[in-house]
Amino acid sequence: MTQLGDPRRSVPPELAPLLRMEVATVATSIFEAIEKSIPEYSQFRENVVDGIRQALVKFVDMIAAPDSERDPHDDIHRKLGAWEFKSGRSLDSLQAAYRIGARVAWRHVCGFAERRELSLHQMSVLGEAMIAHVDELVSLSVEGYAAAQASAAGTLERKRRKLMELLVGDPTTNWQAVLDAAAAAAWPMPDRLSAVALEPSAAPVHDLPADVLVNFEDATPYLLVPNPAAVSRWVRRALPGWRAAVGLPVVPAQARGSLACARHVLTLAREKVLPDRPVLDCADHLVELTVLADEFLARQLAERALAPLAPLTDLQRTKLAETLLVWLSARGGAPEVAARLQVHPQTVRYRVNQLEELFGDRMHDAEERFTLELALRAHYLLQRD
Repeated sequence: MTQLGDPRRSVPPELAPLLRMEVATVATSIFEAIEKSIPEYSQFRENVVDGIRQALVKFVDMIAAPDSERDPHDDIHRKLGAWEFKSGRSLDSLQAAYRIGARVAWRHVCGFAERRELSLHQMSVLGEAMIAHVDELVSLSVEGYAAAQASAAGTLERKRRKLMELLVGDPTTNWQAVLDAAAAAAWPMPDRLSAVALEPSAAPVHDLPADVLVNFEDATPYLLVPNPAAVSRWVRRALPGWRAAVGLPVVPAQARGSLACARHVLTLAREKVLPDRPVLDCADHLVELTVLADEFLARQLAERALAPLAPLTDLQRTKLAETLLVWLSARGGAPEVAARLQVHPQTVRYRVNQLEELFGDRMHDAEERFTLELALRAHYLLQRD
C-alpha cells in the first residue's frame, strides 16, 4: 500500500492499463542499456530481466490500486541486494543499474506522454512517481544487502566462536578438527598467537584487527591474536578502560596455555601481587608465574625451607628474611648487602651470623641456597597485603 503523500497516488489510475502495455518493451530497453554499461550482468540475464519486469509491473499495480496490500515476503529487489552481497560485490553495480533503468524509463515516459497526448502536469506527475518508485527499489535492495551481510557476519561470528572454543578447550581435540573449523571460519591458521585475557567491562571497544578472534560474552572474556606483534600497545588503544593481560606467544596448539597464563596474571594483579596497570604482559612476569604456578606448593616450600625463622618475633623474622634474600641474590660481601639494605655493614655481619646459626651449612650449599632464595621469593609474593 502506498503512503498518502506518495507521488504514485497522484497518477490517474486510468493510465495503468495503457502503461501496462509498455512493460515488455521498456524492460527490454532497460536491460540492453544495463548490459552495455555493466557487462557482468549479461551472465545473469534471466535474474536481471525478471527484476526489471517486476519493478515495472509493481509500478503499474501501485498506480492502478494504490491501496492494495503488497506481499512483503515476495520481494525480488531485496533478493537482488542479497544476491549482490553473496556474489562478493558491493552495491555500486546494482545502484548504477537502477540509475540506468531510471534514465531509460524516463525516455519512454516522455514518448508515452507524447503518444497519449498527456498534459505537462500529467507528464510531471508520472515522472515524479517513477523517481519515487526507483528510490523505493534502491532502498529495498540496500535492505536486502544489509540483511545478507548481517546474516553472514553472524554465521561467521558463530564459526569463529566455535574455533576459539576448540583452540583453548580440551587439549586432546583432534587437530584436524581445529584446522577444519579454522577453514570454515575463514581464519588462516597463524604460526604463532597470543591470548589476551580481559576483565569484564562496560568500557568501549574500538576497532580491533579483523583477524583477531574475540569473545566478549564469556564470563571471563578473551581475545586470540594471530601473529602477535606490539599487542600490548594496540590493546591499550582498542580497549581503553579495560584491564588486560597479554599471554605468551605460542604455537596455536598451545593457545590454552597462553590464555591460562594471561588469566593467572589478571588474578595476581587483582590480588596486588603484580602492579596495578591497565595492560600487563606475561613475558614480564615469568618468575612470578613460575613461583606461584601452584600456590599450595609455593606455601609449603616457603613454610618448610624457612622454618628456622618461625620461632622469631615478627620484627626479627622480617629483618633476617630481608637480609637473607639480599645476601643470596647479591653474591657479594657485607658492604654490598649493606648498601642495598641501607644499613651499616656491621649490622649485616651481625645478621648473617644469626642466619648461619639458624640455617647452618645450608647457607653455603649451592642447592640449598637456590631453595632458600626460591622460598623467600614465594614468601614475599604470597604476602597479599
